[in-house]
Amino acid sequence: MDMKKKLLRIIIITVVSLSALFVLAEGLRAETGRGEADGDGALAAWLQGVLLEPYFPAVRMMFGGTGNKITNDIYSGWLLAEYPVLLYGAGRELGADTAAESDYARLMMLEGSDEERKAISEDGLEYDENAMHLEKGLAEALLEENGVYIEENRTPEAETAQGESPAFQPAPQKSYSYDWSELQSYEMLIKAFYAVDSTTRAGEELLSTEALLSPDMRVQGGPDAPQILIYHTHSQEAFADSVAGDASTGIVGVGEYLASILREQYGYNVLHHTAAYDRESRDYAYSNALPDIEKLLEEYPSVEVVIDLHRDAVPEDRRLVVDLQGRPTAQFMFFNGLSRTAKGEIEYLENPYLAENLAFSFQMQAACNEYYPGLARRIYLKAYRYNMHVCPKSLLIELGAQNNTVEEAMNACDPLAHVLDLVLSGREPAR
Repeated sequence: MDMKKKLLRIIIITVVSLSALFVLAEGLRAETGRGEADGDGALAAWLQGVLLEPYFPAVRMMFGGTGNKITNDIYSGWLLAEYPVLLYGAGRELGADTAAESDYARLMMLEGSDEERKAISEDGLEYDENAMHLEKGLAEALLEENGVYIEENRTPEAETAQGESPAFQPAPQKSYSYDWSELQSYEMLIKAFYAVDSTTRAGEELLSTEALLSPDMRVQGGPDAPQILIYHTHSQEAFADSVAGDASTGIVGVGEYLASILREQYGYNVLHHTAAYDRESRDYAYSNALPDIEKLLEEYPSVEVVIDLHRDAVPEDRRLVVDLQGRPTAQFMFFNGLSRTAKGEIEYLENPYLAENLAFSFQMQAACNEYYPGLARRIYLKAYRYNMHVCPKSLLIELGAQNNTVEEAMNACDPLAHVLDLVLSGREPAR
Protein backbone atom coordinates (compact mmCIF):
# COMPACT_ATOMS: atom_id res chain seq x y z
CA MET A 1 0.00 0.00 0.00
CA ASP A 2 2.91 2.34 0.84
CA MET A 3 4.49 1.63 -2.55
CA LYS A 4 1.25 2.54 -4.34
CA LYS A 5 1.06 5.82 -2.44
CA LYS A 6 4.68 6.60 -3.26
CA LEU A 7 4.14 5.82 -6.93
CA LEU A 8 1.03 7.97 -7.06
CA ARG A 9 2.91 10.78 -5.36
CA ILE A 10 5.74 10.54 -7.90
CA ILE A 11 3.26 10.68 -10.79
CA ILE A 12 1.52 13.73 -9.34
CA ILE A 13 4.80 15.53 -8.70
CA THR A 14 5.96 14.75 -12.24
CA VAL A 15 2.75 16.07 -13.82
CA VAL A 16 2.78 19.15 -11.65
CA SER A 17 6.46 19.82 -12.40
CA LEU A 18 5.96 19.52 -16.15
CA SER A 19 2.97 21.81 -15.93
CA ALA A 20 5.01 24.28 -13.92
CA LEU A 21 7.67 24.37 -16.65
CA PHE A 22 5.07 25.18 -19.28
CA VAL A 23 3.50 27.88 -17.10
CA LEU A 24 6.92 29.32 -16.30
CA ALA A 25 7.72 29.50 -19.99
CA GLU A 26 4.46 31.29 -20.57
CA GLY A 27 5.30 33.77 -17.83
CA LEU A 28 8.71 34.46 -19.35
CA ARG A 29 7.13 35.05 -22.74
CA ALA A 30 4.71 37.52 -21.16
CA GLU A 31 7.56 39.37 -19.49
CA THR A 32 9.51 39.75 -22.76
CA GLY A 33 6.47 41.11 -24.58
CA ARG A 34 5.81 38.14 -26.83
CA GLY A 35 2.70 37.15 -24.88
CA GLU A 36 0.39 34.85 -26.78
CA ALA A 37 0.65 36.58 -30.13
CA ASP A 38 2.16 33.55 -31.78
CA GLY A 39 -0.07 31.03 -30.00
CA ASP A 40 2.82 29.52 -28.04
CA GLY A 41 0.92 30.05 -24.78
CA ALA A 42 -1.97 27.82 -25.74
CA LEU A 43 -0.55 24.70 -24.09
CA ALA A 44 0.23 26.52 -20.87
CA ALA A 45 -3.25 28.02 -20.80
CA TRP A 46 -4.74 24.59 -21.46
CA LEU A 47 -2.74 23.04 -18.63
CA GLN A 48 -3.79 25.79 -16.26
CA GLY A 49 -7.44 25.35 -17.16
CA VAL A 50 -7.55 21.55 -17.27
CA LEU A 51 -5.12 20.64 -14.50
CA LEU A 52 -4.97 23.55 -12.08
CA GLU A 53 -8.57 24.76 -12.12
CA PRO A 54 -10.29 21.47 -11.18
CA TYR A 55 -7.54 19.81 -9.14
CA PHE A 56 -5.39 22.60 -7.71
CA PRO A 57 -7.69 25.66 -7.39
CA ALA A 58 -5.77 27.15 -4.49
CA VAL A 59 -2.53 26.90 -6.45
CA ARG A 60 -4.19 28.41 -9.52
CA MET A 61 -5.46 31.29 -7.37
CA MET A 62 -1.90 32.15 -6.39
CA PHE A 63 -0.82 32.68 -10.00
CA GLY A 64 -3.04 35.73 -10.31
CA GLY A 65 -2.71 35.81 -14.09
CA THR A 66 0.53 37.81 -14.10
CA GLY A 67 3.84 36.76 -15.56
CA ASN A 68 6.23 38.74 -13.42
CA LYS A 69 5.29 36.84 -10.26
CA ILE A 70 5.31 33.38 -11.77
CA THR A 71 8.58 32.11 -10.34
CA ASN A 72 7.68 33.05 -6.79
CA ASP A 73 4.20 31.67 -7.25
CA ILE A 74 5.48 28.30 -8.39
CA TYR A 75 7.83 28.19 -5.43
CA SER A 76 5.25 29.18 -2.84
CA GLY A 77 2.10 27.74 -4.37
CA TRP A 78 3.36 24.43 -5.72
CA LEU A 79 6.41 23.25 -3.84
CA LEU A 80 5.07 24.26 -0.44
CA ALA A 81 1.38 23.58 -1.03
CA GLU A 82 1.40 20.51 1.19
CA TYR A 83 3.17 22.37 4.00
CA PRO A 84 0.88 25.26 4.97
CA VAL A 85 3.05 26.48 7.82
CA LEU A 86 6.03 26.87 5.46
CA LEU A 87 3.77 28.37 2.81
CA TYR A 88 2.52 30.93 5.32
CA GLY A 89 6.08 31.93 6.18
CA ALA A 90 7.07 32.08 2.54
CA GLY A 91 4.09 34.29 1.76
CA ARG A 92 5.21 36.78 4.34
CA GLU A 93 8.76 36.83 2.97
CA LEU A 94 7.68 37.31 -0.64
CA GLY A 95 6.16 40.70 0.13
CA ALA A 96 2.73 42.27 0.12
CA ASP A 97 1.74 41.37 -3.43
CA THR A 98 -1.96 41.86 -3.95
CA ALA A 99 -4.22 39.13 -5.25
CA ALA A 100 -5.09 39.51 -8.91
CA GLU A 101 -8.56 40.67 -9.85
CA SER A 102 -8.68 38.09 -12.63
CA ASP A 103 -9.17 35.48 -9.90
CA TYR A 104 -12.22 37.20 -8.42
CA ALA A 105 -14.62 34.43 -9.47
CA ARG A 106 -12.36 31.74 -8.06
CA LEU A 107 -12.07 33.56 -4.74
CA MET A 108 -15.84 33.99 -4.60
CA MET A 109 -16.30 30.26 -5.13
CA LEU A 110 -13.76 29.41 -2.43
CA GLU A 111 -15.40 31.89 -0.08
CA GLY A 112 -18.80 30.30 -0.59
CA SER A 113 -17.83 26.64 -0.47
CA ASP A 114 -14.88 26.42 1.92
CA GLU A 115 -15.56 25.02 5.38
CA GLU A 116 -12.13 23.59 6.15
CA ARG A 117 -9.73 25.63 8.21
CA LYS A 118 -6.16 25.22 9.28
CA ALA A 119 -5.04 27.72 11.84
CA ILE A 120 -1.47 28.71 12.52
CA SER A 121 0.00 31.19 14.91
CA GLU A 122 1.74 34.36 13.82
CA ASP A 123 5.10 32.74 14.55
CA GLY A 124 4.34 29.81 12.26
CA LEU A 125 3.33 27.27 14.89
CA GLU A 126 0.15 25.30 14.42
CA TYR A 127 -2.87 25.93 16.61
CA ASP A 128 -5.61 23.57 17.55
CA GLU A 129 -8.25 25.90 16.10
CA ASN A 130 -10.73 24.63 18.64
CA ALA A 131 -8.60 25.75 21.60
CA MET A 132 -9.90 28.20 24.14
CA HIS A 133 -8.19 31.33 25.34
CA LEU A 134 -8.26 29.82 28.84
CA GLU A 135 -6.34 26.80 30.03
CA LYS A 136 -8.66 23.81 30.10
CA GLY A 137 -8.51 23.41 33.88
CA LEU A 138 -9.30 27.08 34.48
CA ALA A 139 -12.17 27.05 32.01
CA GLU A 140 -13.68 23.99 33.68
CA ALA A 141 -13.29 25.54 37.13
CA LEU A 142 -14.98 28.75 36.04
CA LEU A 143 -17.83 26.86 34.40
CA GLU A 144 -18.32 24.89 37.61
CA GLU A 145 -18.23 28.08 39.66
CA ASN A 146 -20.81 29.66 37.38
CA GLY A 147 -23.04 26.62 37.66
CA VAL A 148 -22.85 26.61 41.45
CA TYR A 149 -23.75 30.31 41.60
CA ILE A 150 -26.76 29.76 39.35
CA GLU A 151 -27.91 26.79 41.42
CA GLU A 152 -27.66 28.75 44.67
CA ASN A 153 -29.70 31.61 43.21
CA ARG A 154 -32.25 29.58 41.26
CA THR A 155 -35.81 30.86 41.53
CA PRO A 156 -38.95 28.69 41.54
CA GLU A 157 -39.92 30.16 38.18
CA ALA A 158 -36.79 28.62 36.66
CA GLU A 159 -37.72 25.07 37.64
CA THR A 160 -38.96 22.76 34.88
CA ALA A 161 -40.69 19.43 34.71
CA GLN A 162 -38.61 16.38 35.62
CA GLY A 163 -36.53 15.13 32.71
CA GLU A 164 -36.42 18.47 30.94
CA SER A 165 -33.40 20.74 30.75
CA PRO A 166 -33.53 23.51 33.36
CA ALA A 167 -34.54 26.94 32.13
CA PHE A 168 -31.66 29.21 31.20
CA GLN A 169 -30.80 32.09 33.49
CA PRO A 170 -28.56 34.90 32.22
CA ALA A 171 -25.39 34.92 34.28
CA PRO A 172 -25.91 37.66 36.90
CA GLN A 173 -22.20 38.40 37.20
CA LYS A 174 -18.86 37.60 35.62
CA SER A 175 -17.05 34.37 36.34
CA TYR A 176 -13.80 35.86 35.09
CA SER A 177 -12.50 39.36 34.48
CA TYR A 178 -9.75 40.46 32.13
CA ASP A 179 -6.93 42.68 33.25
CA TRP A 180 -6.55 44.63 30.03
CA SER A 181 -3.24 46.09 31.15
CA GLU A 182 -1.77 42.61 30.70
CA LEU A 183 -3.11 42.30 27.14
CA GLN A 184 -1.51 45.31 25.48
CA SER A 185 0.86 43.52 23.13
CA TYR A 186 -0.15 42.13 19.76
CA GLU A 187 1.37 38.75 20.61
CA MET A 188 -0.72 38.47 23.78
CA LEU A 189 -3.92 39.36 21.91
CA ILE A 190 -3.28 36.67 19.31
CA LYS A 191 -2.49 34.11 21.97
CA ALA A 192 -5.52 34.98 24.07
CA PHE A 193 -8.25 35.45 21.48
CA TYR A 194 -7.48 34.41 17.92
CA ALA A 195 -6.84 31.58 15.52
CA VAL A 196 -5.38 32.80 12.23
CA ASP A 197 -6.07 30.73 9.13
CA SER A 198 -3.07 29.65 7.08
CA THR A 199 -4.42 31.58 4.07
CA THR A 200 -4.11 34.97 5.75
CA ARG A 201 -2.23 37.10 8.24
CA ALA A 202 -3.48 39.60 10.79
CA GLY A 203 -0.79 42.10 11.76
CA GLU A 204 -0.34 44.71 14.45
CA GLU A 205 -1.96 47.35 12.25
CA LEU A 206 -5.30 45.53 12.63
CA LEU A 207 -5.27 44.28 16.19
CA SER A 208 -4.60 46.34 19.30
CA THR A 209 -6.40 46.35 22.63
CA GLU A 210 -7.30 50.03 22.39
CA ALA A 211 -8.61 49.78 18.81
CA LEU A 212 -10.71 46.73 19.67
CA LEU A 213 -12.18 47.99 22.94
CA SER A 214 -12.73 51.67 22.18
CA PRO A 215 -15.49 51.55 19.50
CA ASP A 216 -18.94 52.05 20.98
CA MET A 217 -21.16 49.15 19.91
CA ARG A 218 -24.35 50.41 21.50
CA VAL A 219 -27.48 50.37 19.34
CA GLN A 220 -28.48 53.98 18.82
CA GLY A 221 -32.03 53.66 17.47
CA GLY A 222 -35.16 52.53 19.30
CA PRO A 223 -37.25 49.39 18.73
CA ASP A 224 -39.89 51.15 16.63
CA ALA A 225 -37.96 50.10 13.49
CA PRO A 226 -35.72 47.07 12.76
CA GLN A 227 -32.42 47.25 14.60
CA ILE A 228 -30.94 43.79 13.94
CA LEU A 229 -30.90 41.71 10.76
CA ILE A 230 -30.27 37.95 10.98
CA TYR A 231 -29.78 35.96 7.79
CA HIS A 232 -28.09 32.77 6.59
CA THR A 233 -25.68 32.61 3.65
CA HIS A 234 -25.73 28.82 4.11
CA SER A 235 -29.36 28.23 4.98
CA GLN A 236 -29.27 24.50 4.22
CA GLU A 237 -26.93 23.68 7.10
CA ALA A 238 -28.48 21.10 9.41
CA PHE A 239 -27.69 19.30 12.66
CA ALA A 240 -27.35 15.65 13.64
CA ASP A 241 -31.06 15.15 14.29
CA SER A 242 -32.52 17.76 11.93
CA VAL A 243 -35.56 16.63 9.97
CA ALA A 244 -35.03 16.70 6.21
CA GLY A 245 -37.17 19.40 4.62
CA ASP A 246 -38.03 21.01 7.97
CA ALA A 247 -36.18 24.34 8.08
CA SER A 248 -37.21 24.86 11.70
CA THR A 249 -34.81 22.07 12.71
CA GLY A 250 -31.82 23.51 10.83
CA ILE A 251 -29.79 26.68 11.08
CA VAL A 252 -32.78 28.78 9.91
CA GLY A 253 -34.83 27.50 12.84
CA VAL A 254 -31.98 28.30 15.21
CA GLY A 255 -31.88 31.80 13.73
CA GLU A 256 -35.59 32.27 14.37
CA TYR A 257 -35.19 31.13 17.96
CA LEU A 258 -32.32 33.59 18.47
CA ALA A 259 -34.45 36.34 16.94
CA SER A 260 -37.37 35.50 19.24
CA ILE A 261 -35.19 35.70 22.36
CA LEU A 262 -33.79 39.06 21.31
CA ARG A 263 -37.32 40.34 20.66
CA GLU A 264 -39.17 38.93 23.66
CA GLN A 265 -36.55 38.98 26.41
CA TYR A 266 -34.37 41.94 25.44
CA GLY A 267 -36.76 44.18 23.50
CA TYR A 268 -34.91 44.44 20.18
CA ASN A 269 -36.64 44.80 16.83
CA VAL A 270 -35.22 41.90 14.81
CA LEU A 271 -35.68 41.18 11.12
CA HIS A 272 -35.05 37.51 10.27
CA HIS A 273 -34.35 36.96 6.57
CA THR A 274 -34.76 33.28 5.60
CA ALA A 275 -34.04 33.24 1.85
CA ALA A 276 -31.84 30.38 0.60
CA TYR A 277 -28.63 31.13 -1.31
CA ASP A 278 -27.12 27.65 -1.24
CA ARG A 279 -30.03 25.41 -2.18
CA GLU A 280 -28.42 24.17 -5.39
CA SER A 281 -24.78 24.75 -4.48
CA ARG A 282 -22.70 26.49 -1.83
CA ASP A 283 -20.45 27.95 -4.53
CA TYR A 284 -20.91 31.71 -4.79
CA ALA A 285 -23.40 31.73 -1.89
CA TYR A 286 -21.95 35.00 -0.59
CA SER A 287 -22.15 36.61 -4.02
CA ASN A 288 -25.73 35.38 -4.37
CA ALA A 289 -26.73 36.78 -0.98
CA LEU A 290 -25.10 40.20 -1.29
CA PRO A 291 -27.68 41.96 -3.53
CA ASP A 292 -30.56 40.93 -1.26
CA ILE A 293 -28.76 42.01 1.90
CA GLU A 294 -27.89 45.37 0.37
CA LYS A 295 -31.51 45.80 -0.72
CA LEU A 296 -32.76 44.99 2.79
CA LEU A 297 -30.40 47.54 4.31
CA GLU A 298 -31.65 50.15 1.85
CA GLU A 299 -35.25 49.27 2.70
CA TYR A 300 -34.57 49.29 6.44
CA PRO A 301 -31.91 51.95 7.07
CA SER A 302 -32.56 51.66 10.79
CA VAL A 303 -30.73 48.30 10.90
CA GLU A 304 -27.48 48.70 12.84
CA VAL A 305 -26.47 45.06 13.39
CA VAL A 306 -26.15 42.35 10.74
CA ILE A 307 -25.65 38.72 11.81
CA ASP A 308 -24.89 35.94 9.33
CA LEU A 309 -25.63 32.78 11.32
CA HIS A 310 -23.99 29.52 10.25
CA ARG A 311 -23.40 26.01 11.51
CA ASP A 312 -19.78 24.82 11.40
CA ALA A 313 -18.30 21.58 10.02
CA VAL A 314 -15.78 19.66 12.13
CA PRO A 315 -14.30 16.14 12.19
CA GLU A 316 -16.86 13.61 13.36
CA ASP A 317 -14.84 12.72 16.44
CA ARG A 318 -14.97 16.31 17.71
CA ARG A 319 -17.95 17.56 19.70
CA LEU A 320 -18.55 21.28 20.21
CA VAL A 321 -20.64 21.04 23.36
CA VAL A 322 -20.41 22.17 26.99
CA ASP A 323 -22.65 21.68 30.01
CA LEU A 324 -23.99 25.13 30.83
CA GLN A 325 -26.38 25.30 33.79
CA GLY A 326 -27.20 21.63 33.31
CA ARG A 327 -28.06 22.18 29.64
CA PRO A 328 -26.05 20.60 26.80
CA THR A 329 -25.00 23.70 24.86
CA ALA A 330 -23.27 23.96 21.50
CA GLN A 331 -20.13 26.07 21.41
CA PHE A 332 -19.95 28.86 18.87
CA MET A 333 -17.29 30.88 17.14
CA PHE A 334 -17.04 34.44 15.82
CA PHE A 335 -15.48 34.62 12.37
CA ASN A 336 -13.85 37.56 10.59
CA GLY A 337 -12.77 37.93 6.97
CA LEU A 338 -9.72 40.18 6.65
CA SER A 339 -9.85 40.81 2.87
CA ARG A 340 -6.20 39.84 2.64
CA THR A 341 -4.25 36.70 1.90
CA ALA A 342 -0.94 35.81 3.50
CA LYS A 343 0.68 37.72 0.62
CA GLY A 344 -1.24 40.97 0.95
CA GLU A 345 -4.48 42.89 0.49
CA ILE A 346 -7.26 41.72 -1.82
CA GLU A 347 -8.01 45.19 -3.12
CA TYR A 348 -11.24 44.30 -4.90
CA LEU A 349 -12.66 42.82 -1.67
CA GLU A 350 -12.43 46.12 0.16
CA ASN A 351 -14.11 46.34 3.56
CA PRO A 352 -14.31 49.91 4.90
CA TYR A 353 -15.75 48.56 8.15
CA LEU A 354 -13.04 46.00 8.90
CA ALA A 355 -11.89 47.78 12.09
CA GLU A 356 -15.47 47.96 13.39
CA ASN A 357 -16.13 44.31 12.48
CA LEU A 358 -13.04 43.22 14.39
CA ALA A 359 -13.98 45.36 17.40
CA PHE A 360 -17.51 43.92 17.47
CA SER A 361 -16.39 40.28 17.43
CA PHE A 362 -13.67 41.04 19.99
CA GLN A 363 -16.08 42.69 22.42
CA MET A 364 -18.50 39.80 21.97
CA GLN A 365 -15.72 37.29 22.61
CA ALA A 366 -14.50 39.12 25.71
CA ALA A 367 -18.01 39.20 27.19
CA CYS A 368 -18.56 35.51 26.38
CA ASN A 369 -15.31 34.55 28.05
CA GLU A 370 -16.09 36.58 31.16
CA TYR A 371 -19.72 35.50 31.63
CA TYR A 372 -19.68 32.00 30.07
CA PRO A 373 -16.08 30.74 30.05
CA GLY A 374 -15.48 27.89 27.63
CA LEU A 375 -18.57 28.56 25.52
CA ALA A 376 -16.97 30.60 22.72
CA ARG A 377 -14.16 29.17 20.62
CA ARG A 378 -11.33 31.39 19.41
CA ILE A 379 -12.20 34.16 16.98
CA TYR A 380 -11.24 32.83 13.57
CA LEU A 381 -9.52 35.10 11.04
CA LYS A 382 -9.55 34.17 7.37
CA ALA A 383 -8.59 35.72 4.06
CA TYR A 384 -11.84 36.68 2.34
CA ARG A 385 -14.62 39.20 3.09
CA TYR A 386 -17.81 37.20 3.67
CA ASN A 387 -20.10 40.20 3.05
CA MET A 388 -19.04 41.78 6.33
CA HIS A 389 -18.54 45.09 4.49
CA VAL A 390 -22.27 45.82 4.49
CA CYS A 391 -22.42 47.15 8.04
CA PRO A 392 -19.99 48.32 10.75
CA LYS A 393 -21.58 46.02 13.33
CA SER A 394 -21.45 42.79 11.29
CA LEU A 395 -21.02 39.36 12.84
CA LEU A 396 -20.49 35.99 11.21
CA ILE A 397 -21.22 33.28 13.78
CA GLU A 398 -20.55 29.55 13.45
CA LEU A 399 -22.96 28.00 15.96
CA GLY A 400 -22.33 24.34 16.69
CA ALA A 401 -21.46 21.81 14.00
CA GLN A 402 -23.00 19.02 11.97
CA ASN A 403 -22.77 16.54 14.86
CA ASN A 404 -24.49 18.77 17.41
CA THR A 405 -28.16 18.17 18.12
CA VAL A 406 -30.87 20.73 17.48
CA GLU A 407 -31.38 21.02 21.24
CA GLU A 408 -27.71 21.85 21.79
CA ALA A 409 -27.85 24.50 19.08
CA MET A 410 -31.06 26.03 20.43
CA ASN A 411 -29.63 26.09 23.95
CA ALA A 412 -26.68 28.14 22.69
CA CYS A 413 -29.01 30.91 21.58
CA ASP A 414 -29.80 31.90 25.17
CA PRO A 415 -26.28 32.86 26.27
CA LEU A 416 -25.54 34.25 22.80
CA ALA A 417 -28.55 36.58 23.03
CA HIS A 418 -27.51 37.63 26.52
CA VAL A 419 -23.99 38.51 25.36
CA LEU A 420 -25.39 40.40 22.37
CA ASP A 421 -27.50 42.46 24.74
CA LEU A 422 -24.53 43.11 27.04
CA VAL A 423 -22.50 44.53 24.15
CA LEU A 424 -25.30 46.28 22.25
CA SER A 425 -26.61 47.92 25.42
CA GLY A 426 -23.15 49.18 26.31
CA ARG A 427 -22.97 47.33 29.64
CA GLU A 428 -19.96 45.35 28.39
CA PRO A 429 -17.09 45.22 27.91
CA ALA A 430 -15.67 47.03 30.89
CA ARG A 431 -12.79 49.08 29.55
